[in-house]
Amino acid sequence: MAEALDLAAGTVIVGGGGANHAEPQHLLLKYANRHGLIAGATGTGKTVTLQVLAESFSAAGVPVFLADVKGDLAGLAKPGSETGKLHDAFAQRAEQIGVTLRYDQFPVTFWDIWGEQGHPVRTTPAEMGPLLLSRLLGLTDVQEGVMNIAFRVADEQGLALYDLKDLQAMLRWVGENSSELSLRYGNVSTASVGAIQRALLVLENEGGDRLFGEPALDLADIIRLDASGKGVINIIAAERLMNAPRLYATFLLWLLSELFEQLPEVGDPDKPKVAFFFDEAHLLFNDAPRALIAKVEQVARLIRSKGVSIWFITQNPADVPEAVLGQLGNRVQHALRAFTAKDQRALRQAAENYRANPDFDTATAITELATGEAVTSFLELKGVPGVVQRTLVRPPFSQLGPITPAERSAVMAASPMALKYDKVIDRESAHEILTARAEQAAQQSAAAGAEGQDDDLWKMDREFTRARRYDANLQIPAPKQQTSRAGSRSSASRSDSVVDAFGKSLARQLGTKTGQALVRGVLGSLFRGR
Repeated sequence: MAEALDLAAGTVIVGGGGANHAEPQHLLLKYANRHGLIAGATGTGKTVTLQVLAESFSAAGVPVFLADVKGDLAGLAKPGSETGKLHDAFAQRAEQIGVTLRYDQFPVTFWDIWGEQGHPVRTTPAEMGPLLLSRLLGLTDVQEGVMNIAFRVADEQGLALYDLKDLQAMLRWVGENSSELSLRYGNVSTASVGAIQRALLVLENEGGDRLFGEPALDLADIIRLDASGKGVINIIAAERLMNAPRLYATFLLWLLSELFEQLPEVGDPDKPKVAFFFDEAHLLFNDAPRALIAKVEQVARLIRSKGVSIWFITQNPADVPEAVLGQLGNRVQHALRAFTAKDQRALRQAAENYRANPDFDTATAITELATGEAVTSFLELKGVPGVVQRTLVRPPFSQLGPITPAERSAVMAASPMALKYDKVIDRESAHEILTARAEQAAQQSAAAGAEGQDDDLWKMDREFTRARRYDANLQIPAPKQQTSRAGSRSSASRSDSVVDAFGKSLARQLGTKTGQALVRGVLGSLFRGR
C-alpha cells in the first residue's frame, strides 16, 4: 500500500478509488500555492477533507492556519482510535484507495479571540488599518473618510492606536477639534464621529474589543515547525466567533493581508510556507464593498509568489466571486443538491469549472456523490488542470471529532504561546496621552482663571475707589430738615445713579457672570451702608 505522503515526489494523496476506479488523486505540493476550493452541501464531508489536507500539509512541514467552526477539528491534536466501527470503515476505505492507515497526532496550537478556547489572539487598530476597520464597523463612505482622518492625525502626532480605548479617545479628540481639522483634511462632521463611536460601542458590547490590544499576534508564531519537523496547525475557535460574522471575516482578511505585506517573495517554492483555510468563505464576501473584493482578488493573485496556499471552504462555488474563483486551481467538490431552478443553474455552473472526463457527466456525478466522496481536479505538471475524477477522500489519521475540555487545556498548558499571549499588556498610547493633555489643559485653565479673577478684583477695587472719590467731589449738600421728601429722593437718586452707572459700566467691561456677581456684591454693601 502507498504512503499518503511522498516527500520525494513532493505529493500528498487526497483520495482515490471512486466509482470509476481512478488511481489515487495527488496534490502536488509545488502547485499548492495556486490555491484551492473545497465545496459541497452540509454534511457531505467538507470538514473531513479540510482535516485530511491539514494533516498532509503538516506532515510535509507546512504550517497551517484554519478556523474551527464546529469544534470538530480539535481532534487533529490526538491520534485516531484503532478500535470500533469507525476504525473498521476507515481501514476498508484505506485499502480501497491504496494507502497505509497510520494513526498519528499533529502539533496543534489553539487560539481564541475571547481567550476561552485557546490563547488570546489580538491585533491593534493601527495594524488593521482604517479600511478593514470600516468594513468591520459597516461604515458609510463619509464615515470611512473620517476614520482615515483620525488615523492620519494619530500618525502625525505620534499617538499610538493599540486598543479600542485609543481609537475611541482619538475619535473624541477629532470631534472636539473638527473645525480646525476640516480646514486641512476636509469636512469632519461631529455627526459622523458620533456614528463611528456608536458602532464601536456595539462592537465592544459584542466582545470585539478583545480583538484589539497587546501583545499583538506575531506572524512568526503561526509559521512554525515542531521538533520533529511537522508544521504546527493553528486552530482558531470560531464557534462563538460565527455569531459575529463581520468580525470573523475581518479578522481573517486582516491576517491574510499581514501575510501578504510581511512575507518575502520566494517565487515558486517546492512547497508552501504556510497553508491558510477560509471556512464559511461566503461570510468574507457577503455585503462586501467592491474595493474589499478587489483587495482579496489582488492578494489571492499575488500572494502565491510568497509561498502562501489559500483554500476557500464553502457550500457552493457561486459564493466566491468569479475574480477570486478564477485563482483557485485545485478543487474538491462534494455533493450539491439541486432542489430549485437556482440550484440547478448553480450546479451546472459548478460542473463547467472542471476539465471534462469522457467517462462520466460531471454535473450528474456531483448530485450522486455519497458522503466522503467528491469530484476532484488538481493541477498537474506545468500547472495544467487535471481531468476531473470521482474520488473517495482518504480517512484522517488523527481523531475524527472534538476532544475533551481537559485535553484541550493540557495542549494549551504545554504550548509556548501561553507565556507570551495570555497576559494583557497596556502601554502608554493615544488614550493615556490625550487624557494627560486634557488634565493638563484643565489645570492650566483653572490656574489662569484664578489669576484672572485676582486681576479683576484688583481692578474693581481701584475703580471703586475712583468712584467714591468722584462721588465725594460732587459736593452734594446734605439735606435740611425742612427739605421735602421729593427733594430728598431727587438727591439720593442723583447720587445713586452715579454709582449704579459705574457698576453697570464695570460689569460690561468685565464681561463675565463672575464679574457681574462681584460688582453686585460690592455695590450691595455700598447701598446698605447708605
